[in-house]
Amino acid sequence: MADATTPTSTQDPGPPPAPAGPGTPGAGPAGRARRPGRPPLRNRLGDYWYAWAMIAPVVAVISVIIGWPLVRGIYLSLTDADESNVERTIGVNTIEATYEFVGLDNYVDVLTDNAFWDRLGWTVLWTVACVGLTFLVGLSLANMLNRSLRGRTLYRMALILPWAIPAFVSIFAWRMLFNERNGILNGVLENGGIDGVSWLSDPTWAKISVIAVNVWLGVPFMLIAMLGALQSIPAEQYEAAEMDGASAWQRFVNITLPGVRSVSMTVVLLSTIWTFNMFPVIFLLTRGGPAGSSDILVTEAFRLAFVNSPRDFAGSATWGVLILLLLVLFAVAYRRALRRQGEVW
Repeated sequence: MADATTPTSTQDPGPPPAPAGPGTPGAGPAGRARRPGRPPLRNRLGDYWYAWAMIAPVVAVISVIIGWPLVRGIYLSLTDADESNVERTIGVNTIEATYEFVGLDNYVDVLTDNAFWDRLGWTVLWTVACVGLTFLVGLSLANMLNRSLRGRTLYRMALILPWAIPAFVSIFAWRMLFNERNGILNGVLENGGIDGVSWLSDPTWAKISVIAVNVWLGVPFMLIAMLGALQSIPAEQYEAAEMDGASAWQRFVNITLPGVRSVSMTVVLLSTIWTFNMFPVIFLLTRGGPAGSSDILVTEAFRLAFVNSPRDFAGSATWGVLILLLLVLFAVAYRRALRRQGEVW
């Protein structure tokens, strides 16, 4: 008699089960249930409440300082607000605002005005020239100061000095240097038998002057950033390349430039944004002159709101919104370009 625990016949187990396909039950979210999913937002808020509590004051301050003026500026750009129809107080009497909503009329007016495109062309040229020269000079000086040489600390302090001095003080000092009658620069030229230059009253020389001053102010930041990037490159790479017979230029192209790429991409973006909106250099050095030839977009927006009569608040806000859109588009395109090159940002 056969044992009850012994099978009386042998059965073919058959082929192994086929893997679950897209239409097979269990292939959807239920089939991937073994992979830990992302916790719900409520759980994440509960787990990291201290982090949210830490950043909440910063978010609140930024929302008040930046968010409200931004929203207000966008709203004003859709109206016809100017000095004559905004709310104002005269003595004890308050006159209510009478400006009206005009939609996108201001944007159409600005984009069809040749003055906007002239200012935009000069702003782009000013930004490219300043950022390009600042990067080249900063990288060159950083490469020199990254070597062992006598008095390196003194040279570093001297090159960082323009960054330590308040910008308006430096600009006023340069304005004295550029003085056509009593300036040091024209004095040196005249002592050498060369006629003085109209640094700030000639449109071409005024543009060259503001570029030179902005480069002088921007080199210390680029120098510090590039010097830090250079010091992060292992010295063994240079030693190995030198032993292999690589020239100084080959070491610079194949080791230095790839080593500083990630840092340079970031500082170039920041420098571009800062230069595009660099109000103090233009306004304090030339005041946009002569005849508005050195005005960039941001100084023109300031002129519309606070210099011209009547003051055009809606027009100034429109210029400001367009400046913001241009910078956002540039940042998005720049980020995509970095991602295509494999840079993490």
